[in-house]
Amino acid sequence: MSYEHITCDLDGPIMTVTLNRPDRLNAYTGQMGAEIAQAFERADRDDNVRAIIVTGAGRAFCAGADVSGGAASFDTSGKYGAGVFASSKQSGGRFVEAIFNCRKPSIAAINGPAVGVGITMTLPMDVRIAARGAKIGFIFARRGLVPDAGSAWFLPKLVGLPQALRWCLSGRTFDADEARDGGLVSEVVEPAELLHRAREIAREMTEATSAVSVALTRQMLWRFAGAPAPFELLDIDKPMSIERGGHADVREGVQAFLEKRSPSFPGKVSQDMPSQYPWWQDPG
Repeated sequence: MSYEHITCDLDGPIMTVTLNRPDRLNAYTGQMGAEIAQAFERADRDDNVRAIIVTGAGRAFCAGADVSGGAASFDTSGKYGAGVFASSKQSGGRFVEAIFNCRKPSIAAINGPAVGVGITMTLPMDVRIAARGAKIGFIFARRGLVPDAGSAWFLPKLVGLPQALRWCLSGRTFDADEARDGGLVSEVVEPAELLHRAREIAREMTEATSAVSVALTRQMLWRFAGAPAPFELLDIDKPMSIERGGHADVREGVQAFLEKRSPSFPGKVSQDMPSQYPWWQDPG
C-alpha cells in the first residue's frame, strides 16, 4: 500500500509508521490521519505484525495541524480548514479509533517537537518515549481551540487530572524531562538512540508473549482503567481465563516455563480470540 503523508515499513514483527512531511515539520492533515488509520488497521489484520512504532521524519515528530491557510487554517468553509478536519467521519477522526482498537501494542517515539494533534495522536498508544530536546505542548487554549483527538479523556487517565489541567489550561510548551516527570512519557533518551530503544521496548512486549494475550490485555487495561468498580471486569475475566485455559497457547506457556525455554505460542489474533471478545459489543 502506498502513502503520501506517512511511510510504513515492516522489519520482522515490528511495523514502523513514520510521519513523512519533513519540510512542514510533519504537520498534520486529514490525509495523514486517514493514512495513520489505514496503517493501524492493516497491522491489526496482519498476524505477522506484533507491534507498531510511530515516529517522525526529519527533526520533528509532528508540529500540530497544518496552518498553511494562515488565520483561516481551521475554518471549514475554506479548503485549508476542510483539509485539516477532513478526518471527522471518513478519515482523520478515525485514527484515534484505529489506534485504540488495534490488537497490537504501539509505541510513540517522539523524536522532536510534538504539539497540538502532534502529541494528542500519541495518547491512545501504549508507550511514549521522547528524544532529549523534544518540545511538547497541548497548545489548544492558545489557538482558541479545544483539546482534540479524545485527549480530554486520554490525558487525565495517563497523567492525572491536576497535571492534565495544568498543561492544557496554560497551553504552554514544555521539554521532554517535564513530560517524563509528569508521566506523559516513560523515558527520555538521546536522539540517536530513540528508535533503537523503541525497538527494544517492542521486543520486550513481543518476544516471549502470546499475541492473543497481549491483544486482550491491552483492551482490558484501557477499557476498565476508569471503571467505578471491578465487578463488570470480574464477569469477563473469569470466563475468559477458563476458555483460554484450554487453548494451545496456555499449554505451551506452561510447558515452556517447566522446561525453562522460550515459548513459541501458536495462537493468532486473526482467529484465536476468545468467544467473549469483543465484550463491549455484547448486547447481553
